[in-house]
Amino acid sequence: MATLNASVVTTWAPRLLSVLRIVVGFLFLWHGSQKLFNLPPSEHGSVELLSQMGLAGVLEFGGGLLFLLGLFTRPVAFLLSGTMAVAYFQAHAAQALLPIQNGGELAVLYCFVFLYYVAAGAGPWSLDALRQRL
Repeated sequence: MATLNASVVTTWAPRLLSVLRIVVGFLFLWHGSQKLFNLPPSEHGSVELLSQMGLAGVLEFGGGLLFLLGLFTRPVAFLLSGTMAVAYFQAHAAQALLPIQNGGELAVLYCFVFLYYVAAGAGPWSLDALRQRL
């Protein structure tokens, strides 16, 4: 197996950090859209805005959109990481020991991806990077 050229890694690693952020933000905001607007439609319909699920929907949709854009990425990622930790422990942990058994893999994965972005930042293709350049 050939090793990657160091300049290729140096060039593409930050860009792929941005690509991952965009994909994760895009996927995540649909969880909130489903809760708030029933879009895409779900069997549960939309939730009451002034409820814990309504708050989760606002955080998922609004936070997911900010995360996708790379705006205020570190504080948003911190908030979303905590949101996913709460979601895991409230909705999944009591059902079984392992996330594979309790359906909580996605919550755990989102939690730790968001936690990584608290440390890593948004990457070069972000509104945060644009704000720093101005």
